Amino acid sequence: MDLLIQNLISPVVLAFLLGIIARRIGSDLEIPSAIYQGLSIYLLFAIGLKGGVALSETAPGELVWPILLTLALGCLSPLSAYFFLTKLGKLGRVDAAATAAHYGSVSVVTFVAALEAVKAAGMPSNGYLPALVAVLEVPGIIIGLLLARQTKSGGMGEALKEVITGKSIFLMMGGMFIGAACGAKGMAGVAPFFIDPFKGVLCLFLLELGMVAANRMGDLKKAGWRVILTGCLLPLLHGCLATAAATAIGMTSGGAAVFGAMVGSASYIAAPAAVRIALPQASPGIYLTMALGVTFPFNLAIGIPIFLKLAQTLSP
Repeated sequence: MDLLIQNLISPVVLAFLLGIIARRIGSDLEIPSAIYQGLSIYLLFAIGLKGGVALSETAPGELVWPILLTLALGCLSPLSAYFFLTKLGKLGRVDAAATAAHYGSVSVVTFVAALEAVKAAGMPSNGYLPALVAVLEVPGIIIGLLLARQTKSGGMGEALKEVITGKSIFLMMGGMFIGAACGAKGMAGVAPFFIDPFKGVLCLFLLELGMVAANRMGDLKKAGWRVILTGCLLPLLHGCLATAAATAIGMTSGGAAVFGAMVGSASYIAAPAAVRIALPQASPGIYLTMALGVTFPFNLAIGIPIFLKLAQTLSP
């Protein structure tokens, strides 16, 4: 309960809530599109830089099991999501596969929110986690598209190109390369820009996401209670499994909790771009609403505290 309250009153969660309130009361608050894009570029690049610095200080042998586990869960999660979306959510094959691709990928903002929660709880983390975010982005999207049995010429290739060259992967991987090449000493000169303001920029980004999520809440009525229930069940199932597995391979308690939040999240940046190209017949009202309107706020309010408590309980 203490972890839940601590997470709910964090600036990140409250900024998201403020965005929802702004839309519900009809406020004229707007964040210009150019500024929103700038915030997302800043966050993705900063995450990559910090991860690269951590990688420069990590022995390669420490990454083998975390990467293998990430790939395994990146393949298992969309298959699990597809099963529940078709059986419990009663979605058709294409919509279920498109949505499963989102649950097989990762929400970068959920990852960052989990990192901040771990820091606030004083739990030790693992510096290589941003590298695992990049690894987790791709497998789930590929499997989701395969589940839909995409047959259009060029559809799969264009979708994969969109994932690999999209800003999420490109900026994080590019930032990690720069951070790893420069190390902590080389990055000291830009740390006041990319490290200190990070939480403030994240709050502005969450404020905008709160407004976007509020705009899509009307779609929940059309989706039905089964889809909403599935959007709450999947993060718990995937996140708890990932937290337990990460603990078993020796990740720190904080690292396991963040890893659980990563695997338990649903992408609303990389996956929608890929699905839009490969599966134009799938309904954005379903996969975007579930990822951004159900699973994202569920993880911010409930999922992350559960993963933190589970990691604390399981850690030796």
